[in-house]
Amino acid sequence: MKDYMQYLTELIPEKDSLKLVKSEAEKYYQSHSPNECFDMGMKLYQSDNFQIQEVGVFLLGYSAHHNASALSFLKNMVSRHDSWKVQEILAMAFDNHCKIIGYETSLPLIKEWLNSDCANVRRAVSEGLRIWTSRPYFKEHPQIAVQLLSAHREDHSEYVRKSVGNALRDISKKYPEIISEEISAWDLSSKEIRQVYKLAGKFLDSN
Repeated sequence: MKDYMQYLTELIPEKDSLKLVKSEAEKYYQSHSPNECFDMGMKLYQSDNFQIQEVGVFLLGYSAHHNASALSFLKNMVSRHDSWKVQEILAMAFDNHCKIIGYETSLPLIKEWLNSDCANVRRAVSEGLRIWTSRPYFKEHPQIAVQLLSAHREDHSEYVRKSVGNALRDISKKYPEIISEEISAWDLSSKEIRQVYKLAGKFLDSN
């Protein structure tokens, strides 16, 4: 375990290198058991180096289908990290977990996280699954993706609302009629909803 930590310390540059972080986490996942990924993920998360922490977050996502403690740690602890970069990795790790167990199977979990009291947890879903309709299941059921996202158009966190609006905007590129029908029914008396409406409909105005 110490050898791997040292390996990452020597390999990962001081500057941000997401590509390298993702690559190293995936290589470890491909060559180790879920339990080993969990143990290493927990160890790496204790590092003072945020990029090594990110490798750890990825490994916890990869092991979550096998170890409920990994998913709980992501939701309850990693979501509290004060680095927005680590929050980006949390979103990717959540998506990896959904991909492993299947997006349809993930629906109860997706709804649970979207209804969390923590903005970082909610955003991990809205941001992590982008582009939603490029994911299996949601590709065949775009309306469900739109419904799940639209339910949070008045989220009290601007951070989450922006993610929701951008995710709906992504979907509008391929399914403009679905997004147009959805947002045309919104009550725009709320400034929060107007913000999401503007983001979601950005590409509709040019059609």
